[in-house]
Amino acid sequence: MIIAEDAPAKINLALHVRRRRDDGYHEIESVFAFTALGDRLTAAPADTAGLTIDGPWAPALAPDPDNLVLTAAAMVAEAVGIEQQVAFHLVKNLPVAAGIGGGSADAAAAIRIMIRMFGIEGSSGQFGALAARVGADVPACLVSRTLRVSGIGDLLEDIEARNLAGYPIVLVNPRVAVPTGRVFAAWDGVDHGGLGVGGALDLALAGRNDLQAPATTIAPVITDVLDLLAGQPGAELVRMSGSGATCFALFDAATDAATAAERISMLAPDWWVAATELV
Repeated sequence: MIIAEDAPAKINLALHVRRRRDDGYHEIESVFAFTALGDRLTAAPADTAGLTIDGPWAPALAPDPDNLVLTAAAMVAEAVGIEQQVAFHLVKNLPVAAGIGGGSADAAAAIRIMIRMFGIEGSSGQFGALAARVGADVPACLVSRTLRVSGIGDLLEDIEARNLAGYPIVLVNPRVAVPTGRVFAAWDGVDHGGLGVGGALDLALAGRNDLQAPATTIAPVITDVLDLLAGQPGAELVRMSGSGATCFALFDAATDAATAAERISMLAPDWWVAATELV
């Protein structure tokens, strides 16, 4: 029995950092959206637990025991008393440590696979709490739909998003690592205000990413990515996602997005560029 789950990329359409807590975590307000593009995780019962990886970004990710896929699966097994071992195979299509939740999405896919494979019953709150123990973005990735996210990423609220489904988006990563801890450490510490009220797109257009400025001080090439995206015909909203270095642009028309992706790929052949859509 082989079970498969998609692990869609997470996009922070807006990301407001409100404060640094005494425990070192940062409280945020964000609009999360997800794309049709993502990793792909499959699994089957096995004599020995394990993880194999292929895909364009496989060389950047070692299949070691600390991988979030194995961590999440082990936590589910321990929580409900599963002794059967599971072997996973990950097709890694998304850049690693890129601000689009690739590892979190993979972990969330592993949790969904375990639930399906073993017919586990339980409340969404139970699995959400388990997901939060794996990583801050994993609860949102577990549901993979447009959400308003607060707290340290663990407080999820459905939000009006009917005008986002199918929205063309171009993702660009300059293949530069930007450690999340360094970006948060470089944040100016100023609370510039919350998200306000409204639907997902309205909040995105009125919002910002408070980590964009500190990330550009660590990796100035992010400014080049943003400028190039902003110069593409039809680009509506241009912003960095998460703590970087992936940036995105929303487009009115899929043809404009495809043209922009092709043009950027020609101008910057060493960058990772992908045209997709929000789901």
